[in-house]
Amino acid sequence: MSVDDGVDTADEMDDAEVDADVAGTDDGADEVGADDGPLVPTAATVLEYLTKALVADPDGVQVEVDDTEGITLNVTVADGDMGRVIGKRGRVANAIRVVGRAAAAKDDEAGVAIEFVD
Repeated sequence: MSVDDGVDTADEMDDAEVDADVAGTDDGADEVGADDGPLVPTAATVLEYLTKALVADPDGVQVEVDDTEGITLNVTVADGDMGRVIGKRGRVANAIRVVGRAAAAKDDEAGVAIEFVD
């Protein structure tokens, strides 16, 4: 009896899938910041993940990279979700900013600003 756990082993995948898996690339992957270049992909991905976990409408979350004056990550959420992201006295927003800046440090970027756009 065989149980399908949804995980493909190397024997079940063709050579192209194994090579893509080993290389860490996947044609079906959707990375935040991939269109914006290599600015702060880790921070943008972390911000998107955290924000989607907080809001009622995760499909309304967008993270855009603005590099006109330094690097600014603009987080946009759906109508009615901004209060969840800001939190009481801005404590949730400040916590998200701390984690986002730490993720940006992983990309060797200092001084990244994180704004919540209405």
